Amino acid sequence: MISKDLLEILCCPETKADLVLDGNTLVSVDKKTRRRYRIEEDIPIMLIEESEQLSLEEWGRIMKEHGKPTD
Repeated sequence: MISKDLLEILCCPETKADLVLDGNTLVSVDKKTRRRYRIEEDIPIMLIEESEQLSLEEWGRIMKEHGKPTD
């Protein structure tokens, strides 16, 4: 599990946007890129080329679930 302290200092390597912990992934709050980074054995894989770009709909659902703005 990612600690709250670690989550506070991590950011999206592409945009430097904040991240939200969503299950076993970290999701960027940046609407333009909508990157999702997986976590393996409690280690975030923060490589852009290994990230996934979410659809606008899925990204919006995750942001609403975590109380983040979607506009």
